[in-house]
Amino acid sequence: MELIWATDDFLIAGQPYPGFPILLEDSMESCVPANQFFRNYLLRGAIGSKQSWPSTGRALYDFFSFLRAHELDWRDVDRGEAKSLVAAYRDFCLNECELAPNTTGQRLRYICKFYEFAMREGWVTRLPFAYEERTVRQKTDFLAHIDASGGKATVNDVMPRRTKALPKFLCMTEVKALLAAADNPHHRMMIRLALHTGLRREELAAFPLSYVFDPDKAGKTKHNFRIRLDPFDGRGMKTKGSKLRDIWVSRRFMADLHHYAMKVRGERASLSKSPQRALLLNQFGMPYGEGGKSLNRIISETGRRAGIKVHTHMLRHTYATHTLVSLQRNRTSGLDPLVFVQRQLGHRSIQTTMMYLHLVNEMADEAVLAYDDDLNTIAGAD
Repeated sequence: MELIWATDDFLIAGQPYPGFPILLEDSMESCVPANQFFRNYLLRGAIGSKQSWPSTGRALYDFFSFLRAHELDWRDVDRGEAKSLVAAYRDFCLNECELAPNTTGQRLRYICKFYEFAMREGWVTRLPFAYEERTVRQKTDFLAHIDASGGKATVNDVMPRRTKALPKFLCMTEVKALLAAADNPHHRMMIRLALHTGLRREELAAFPLSYVFDPDKAGKTKHNFRIRLDPFDGRGMKTKGSKLRDIWVSRRFMADLHHYAMKVRGERASLSKSPQRALLLNQFGMPYGEGGKSLNRIISETGRRAGIKVHTHMLRHTYATHTLVSLQRNRTSGLDPLVFVQRQLGHRSIQTTMMYLHLVNEMADEAVLAYDDDLNTIAGAD
């Protein structure tokens, strides 16, 4: 017998609810508790975004697969001095699969929620883990003064210690190699748009054609242009949390975007039976679906040809790091470089943006030129 992961339609009040995860087995009996947990945990809104639902299903699927492979029963929570089932799975993820602690912790979070649900339902008599107090990073926002936690939080004792690794980014030599390897002009513009703006993957995929214009018609005095990313303007833009924000684009890059839109994009646009709102189109003349997941494959493959291990979000880190360095080295106004990068990236908290300060400190001895000028020189006129 094998466990099978499937996505099926779940009925709510007789209506289909697409994309609901279901664990299947030939007998189905041992998967009934997991599926009941899904119905309770997901449909009551514990995870707001339906795009995150599959990760919940995969976590439970992997855990039950681990138990089956080792002939263990998920209800065996009274193991005496033996390692608990959840702790054994944690060590399997960390040591055998070599998963990152944060990835393992994300899986364990769902598994622990499942056991808490199972205990409330009376399926188990105790939890296969305990709770302990750990030190956590304290809040620094405007409500920090009312935080009485003392920097402590109660967590499951099976959770691995969280590590905050610095984000990886590309140096300018690697940026040059990556762009040189992008012989497809559509892929090249995709990479450039990410490097010039720091947009997220789903934002790149949805970036509207209508946001692009001829900078020469906007006046000769402007060196940078503000673009409003508005998910509600009817142009198809998508942002994280559907939050509106402004980004700035240099005059030269806007000119390159306009040239691409007018002279290059039509090759793919002509393949579609109807006009498409997105600037970037796939080989069939359609927008990149599923939040732009295929962008990551395209960028990773381009990086492989260049001898670089890279993914879409690393281009966002690259933009943030080099832009912050350039602004700090070339302060010509009262603008706070960190605040600018925060707004450009759409970070809710300045603390999230501050992680790039650590990268900047590592680059302190490097001669870094203005980032946008470097990119434009490398890319040339498309």
